Amino acid sequence: MAIKLILFDLDGTLIDTKLDITNAINHSLEPLGLPELEADDVIKLVGEGITKLMEKIIGPRHIDRAPEVKERFLAYYSNHIHDFSTPYQGVMETLTSLNNYKKAVVSNKREELSQRLLKGLNMAHFFELILGGDSTPEHKPSPMPVNRAMELLGANPDETVIIGDSNYDILSGMAAEIITIGVTYGYRPIENLKDADYIINDIRKSITIIRGLV
Repeated sequence: MAIKLILFDLDGTLIDTKLDITNAINHSLEPLGLPELEADDVIKLVGEGITKLMEKIIGPRHIDRAPEVKERFLAYYSNHIHDFSTPYQGVMETLTSLNNYKKAVVSNKREELSQRLLKGLNMAHFFELILGGDSTPEHKPSPMPVNRAMELLGANPDETVIIGDSNYDILSGMAAEIITIGVTYGYRPIENLKDADYIINDIRKSITIIRGLV
């Protein structure tokens, strides 16, 4: 059966957000006196949502201050969400080329932040649905958000594909029994994509793959 629905991860797949996330993290850490992080360090930690991210960064010594740090992060990030964030090369071309397909974002970033980021970069109009890490009781690697997207947009597993840069995307897609495409230019090493049905280094290559799936 031909593909009807394409699901996209957000950070590290559609948009390079690492500088804005890093700036917000460093702002949130100031009251703790912790050293600033570099963007290359931050991208190794993102992907499981803001709560997990903060716990990883501040460690057990400051765990009691995690709520304070998280709120400081969210306040700053909400106001600086696309200062430096940009779509990866080929993303706009790909979304335009796939205009005959239903498309959705399935991210572990909060839904409101995902919406704000996409609207701020004039990309929200490409998608029929935008789901965040708080849109369903479980987030990726659970299949729950993928299943929810299929339910809302009227697609079966054999009509759906997910594109992402991390093992969370691939595992979520596998659990939902849909086709998985891993992109190598994002935030995770290629080893994390080894179980994907397809691995590509340019998102534009997904166009040919998707059009060839029948």
